[in-house]
Amino acid sequence: MICNIAVIKGDGIGPEVVSEAMKVLDAVAAKYGHTFNYEQLLMGGCSIDAHGVPLTDEAVARAKAADAVLLGSIGGNTSTSPWYKLPPNLRPEAGLLKIRKELGLFANLRPALLYKELKGACPLKEEIADKGFDMMIMRELTGGLYFGDRETKEIDGVMTAIDTLTYNENEIRRIAIKGFDIAMKRRKKVTSVDKANVLDSSRLWRKVVEEVAKDYPEVTYEHMLVDNCAMQLVKDPAQFDVVLTENMFGDILSDEASMITGSIGMLASASLNETKFGMYEPSGGSAPDIAGQNKANPIATILSAAMMLRYTFDMDKEADAIEAAVQQVLVENYRTCDIVSEGTQLVSCSEMGDLIAERV
Repeated sequence: MICNIAVIKGDGIGPEVVSEAMKVLDAVAAKYGHTFNYEQLLMGGCSIDAHGVPLTDEAVARAKAADAVLLGSIGGNTSTSPWYKLPPNLRPEAGLLKIRKELGLFANLRPALLYKELKGACPLKEEIADKGFDMMIMRELTGGLYFGDRETKEIDGVMTAIDTLTYNENEIRRIAIKGFDIAMKRRKKVTSVDKANVLDSSRLWRKVVEEVAKDYPEVTYEHMLVDNCAMQLVKDPAQFDVVLTENMFGDILSDEASMITGSIGMLASASLNETKFGMYEPSGGSAPDIAGQNKANPIATILSAAMMLRYTFDMDKEADAIEAAVQQVLVENYRTCDIVSEGTQLVSCSEMGDLIAERV
């Protein structure tokens, strides 16, 4: 099979971790007889440096022409980078919001799985970590507070910032359907997270989710307020299967979920539109403090590439091979610096990529 992949390495550790994911993909191609064609595009700070904007229209067009997008990390140090002296619409993250919108990527899938080999890296109590967890956070990605109207102006002599949170029923329904569809392939439980005791948008969210749930009688579902969900993630994460939520809540909860897996460097991510097209990226940031030092953990990006094979290209056995290779490397006690512990062997970013590629 010939697959055309737009590659956006991005900023910080992005080029390092994406290069290792490409190395693993090449190992898959060699073993299973596929051809992966890569076209590299710029987005984020590197695009600002080259073109003056975080994402050009040409890059968007070329991304749309590909079968899928493999993305690294966007942005830099907000306190020292000159990118953050620019207006908000010209900062690195504006490129990320733009490409999600332009590609129609409304459904973000973030699996959070605690490997038993990394139980010691989990910051939760031993009795909680011993139970393990395997959840999928389904985050709505193109609506809500991040895409609402915003302005900062003076009102009665006082500088006032206004951000608008808006959802319509169609936006909620399509992400809810995706969430229940994913639940049908897993353990058939959905936890819909909102703030319905305060927000009108959450009350509409809850109403639409209840309507969608009627079409999935095999799926158990519940509603949970976001503040309670944040507590339950550290108290009893094993209770969750699919966590369905809106944009900002999902942004926060998925990062919390990533840290209880042992490291944000372990959390993959897929963003899908209404077709099989998707953008695949690690959930962590650009980590400018370790960029260029060959220290980053590439596993999240490698697992994101496995999700690309599974969800866009229907290559289940190839995706299984990557996931099994990651598991094997962990069983053999190889670790990058973020997950290293006594009795394990520290390896670099590129060494971790080599080890996984060899085991595909």
